[in-house]
Amino acid sequence: MSLSSHDAPFLWHNGRLKAWDDATVHVGAHALHYGSSVFEGVRVYATPRGPAYFRLADHTRRLFESARVYEIELGYSAQEIDAACLELIRANGMGSAYVRPIAFRGAGSLGVLAKQDDPVEVAILAMPWGAYLGDAAERGADVCVSSWRRPAPGTLPGWAKAGGNYLSSQLIAMEARRGGYDEGIALGHEGLLGEGAGENLFLVRRGRLLTPPTSAGILAGITRDTVIELAADLGLAVEERDLPREALYSADEVFLCGTAAEITPVRSVDRKPVGDGTPGPVTRALREAFFGLFDGRTADRRGWLTWVHAVGLRAGVGGGVPADPSLSLRAHGRAQAMNPELSA
Repeated sequence: MSLSSHDAPFLWHNGRLKAWDDATVHVGAHALHYGSSVFEGVRVYATPRGPAYFRLADHTRRLFESARVYEIELGYSAQEIDAACLELIRANGMGSAYVRPIAFRGAGSLGVLAKQDDPVEVAILAMPWGAYLGDAAERGADVCVSSWRRPAPGTLPGWAKAGGNYLSSQLIAMEARRGGYDEGIALGHEGLLGEGAGENLFLVRRGRLLTPPTSAGILAGITRDTVIELAADLGLAVEERDLPREALYSADEVFLCGTAAEITPVRSVDRKPVGDGTPGPVTRALREAFFGLFDGRTADRRGWLTWVHAVGLRAGVGGGVPADPSLSLRAHGRAQAMNPELSA
């Protein structure tokens, strides 16, 4: 998805809304040189009650958990980030969107280890974004097993959604696209199944859902967790276990999942068809349950939806983050203290 101010004229940067073209970052930013950023990807879906964030609180929680790993102090509370996400969609008048909150080390020192008083910047972007893998979401994706492997546990923290981690994903995706595939699947350091370049991985075998464990150095995906919860609702057994590469070739069904990819069926692996080469019944049932959350066919029993235009509601079932003008004022004041130019 290309970024354009025509799609969303405003973004949120260091405590206030800005015109898209007014958000700038210095070329000396530490994150530009060393990948010292943490981020999230959150979907806003169109629903009969208006736009709603999906699992906003969970994404914000993980943002703060990732920041804690790298000792990046955001300078805002989780409630302030949630409120800013809601404010951004309202300001842009969007009915659906992909939203990217990011916190990164700004321009300060250029040593590998940032100094304690180096600035941290926080921004939130919103943009329209359809199916991440295009029409593969319906027909099924053609994927390959990449020659690139995921880092071993104890090298890079796989549970942290950090910018630097995705250099590995770029190599996996580039190799896949050069080979004519929609996406690549990486093995872990021991040669067992890991995850896609930007998605978690599930297999269906004899009616059971199989997925690599999060201890395999993969991201503990929020959509992955959603699939496990929805599978339980459908009476499907889920097994988290180590899986060899050949499990892909003998699986009845394979699918990828993630905030961007949602639930995308896989129709072939290394040009070998998966099942009969079409999305299977388990994948279709899970997709129906997932997308049913947004048109009312699936009850939101867990309070995963946060309504963008809710007023005076607390987070929870059918809830939203209350609109509190003081949040923006406090955030704006903090941003001015960090950067006096914001008061201009």
